[in-house]
Amino acid sequence: MTNAELQQVKNRFGIIGSSQGLNRAIDVAVQVASTDLSVLVTGESGVGKEIFPQIIHSHSARKHGTYIAVNCGAIPEGTIDSELFGHEKGSFTGAVSDRKGYFEVADGGTIFLDEVGELPLTTQVRLLRVLEAGEFIKVGSSKVQKTNVRVVAATNLDMPRAIAEGRFREDLFYRLNSVPISVPALRDRKEDIPLLFRKFASDFAEKYKMPPVRLTEDALPVIMNYAWNGNVRQLKNITEQISVLESSREITGSTLLTYLPPVQNDNYLPVLANSKSGDKSFSSEREILYQVLFDMKKDMNDLKKLVHDIINKENIDVSTIDMGKFSQPTVYPSHAESGAIVPSPQVVTVPSVQSGMNKIKENEIEDTEEYVEENCSLEDVEKEMIIKALERNNNKRKYAARDLKISERTLFRKIEKYGLK
Repeated sequence: MTNAELQQVKNRFGIIGSSQGLNRAIDVAVQVASTDLSVLVTGESGVGKEIFPQIIHSHSARKHGTYIAVNCGAIPEGTIDSELFGHEKGSFTGAVSDRKGYFEVADGGTIFLDEVGELPLTTQVRLLRVLEAGEFIKVGSSKVQKTNVRVVAATNLDMPRAIAEGRFREDLFYRLNSVPISVPALRDRKEDIPLLFRKFASDFAEKYKMPPVRLTEDALPVIMNYAWNGNVRQLKNITEQISVLESSREITGSTLLTYLPPVQNDNYLPVLANSKSGDKSFSSEREILYQVLFDMKKDMNDLKKLVHDIINKENIDVSTIDMGKFSQPTVYPSHAESGAIVPSPQVVTVPSVQSGMNKIKENEIEDTEEYVEENCSLEDVEKEMIIKALERNNNKRKYAARDLKISERTLFRKIEKYGLK
């Protein structure tokens, strides 16, 4: 798709922004529109997933057919089968007449199933049959009916986790996910945030008959570096609040901060910082350090057990080992001078190593929990956490980032930084 065609689509559907992730999502939507493949749009709540089914429908051969958007999470479980597939008169209490479902009404058109992850399992079975054979049966009927409907679904759920927990059918997921479209979060398209604010400010100025608000230079980094957990929807609400409540049309950084709710800093890994970071960041960094130390302790225990097993198996005479170098605990220098926030050095005092070795000779292995906790820099801790998360998730950055509670883009930068490719 050329830049002119891309901009034409944006203008038609009111899309603001030029980030690479957003452009890629639009390009995929336009390309897949000419086919009948099912599409699954994923992304956080508030990113604007509902725009992409409209793009697909308007660029398809079905554009003159019916387009129906269904919020699956807003329909009660007891009536959703009737809403989607229809029912026969008398099939349940209150069914006083026959009713056509959305799949019958939209025959030849497109159905957008928003929040598809909220569908009950029984409805998922019915939907799978529609996708595979184009057939459905009304509630209370035994007659099979045909339908020719293009299905576009959207969800903000972690679908692999929902499948693992038994809340969503794996076969239905792969049937819906013929073509995936991932809509980036607002925090991953920071360059678009000032443009969106300006557009919303202009719209609200026209709506409320007042001059538009404008951000000062010191307010730009504040609005661009905010987490925006509610994404575009949250930005629009904040812009409306400021437009209505502020008498001054010049919005400074300090004024903007009064409208931004505090957020947990869970989406970011700790970085080397001086005391400017304050106590808030120290809490999460300390938890990560403790977790790494606990992992190190477990590794040390496993190593000791392995050594004990080797000594017993090989009948090694431990009395010949020079124990002089173990007589004093080793104390490692603190990394505090580097500016990293790390706990002070701690040395664990343990029973005599020689007495422990004597017990080994008598085939009485005793875990003395003998180890020395060594300080390490936050960069080492951060790198270790990333490596372990990647290993746990088979080197899949998307799931590793979710495991670490950071964005995939942040994880990619960390991988580049530490040369973990």
